[in-house]
Amino acid sequence: MTGELLVSYPVSVSSDTTMMALALAEARDAEAQGDVPIGAVIVRDGEVIAAAGNERELRKDPTAHAEVLAIRQASKALGGWRLPDTTLYVTLEPCAMCAGAIILARIPRVVFGTWDPKAGAGGSILDVLAQPGLNHHPEVKGGVLREECAALLSEFFAARRSK
Repeated sequence: MTGELLVSYPVSVSSDTTMMALALAEARDAEAQGDVPIGAVIVRDGEVIAAAGNERELRKDPTAHAEVLAIRQASKALGGWRLPDTTLYVTLEPCAMCAGAIILARIPRVVFGTWDPKAGAGGSILDVLAQPGLNHHPEVKGGVLREECAALLSEFFAARRSK
């Protein structure tokens, strides 16, 4: 994808598992483009309003994380920088940059697949999303389709190391 929502998903799907499966599809698309397979979708009222995979390699941009790209799409779709009544689904625990963007966008709920033991900022290394001094604290749920999300990343990096 190139930052635009090109895939139409059913409007009434709402389970965390189903939405994480959609984020995994975005991650696989990112991998097909040679990027780290991380995907994100943002949902409001059961409808996917944004979907993206990592595009750091494609854009040559260190900020082109799946979450940031999805937040930009959702902001455009909703016509403002605040994203009330939304849930962000992402295959990997957000990093500090993405956690900051989540807070700034006022996303009320974050669901991630697997923890990031090297750069996670949703409770593993840092807990930016629960930082008491910040003005927004989303509900956070980790571990949804953890095995699938972790396997996708492990296989990607194993293939890179073997080259």
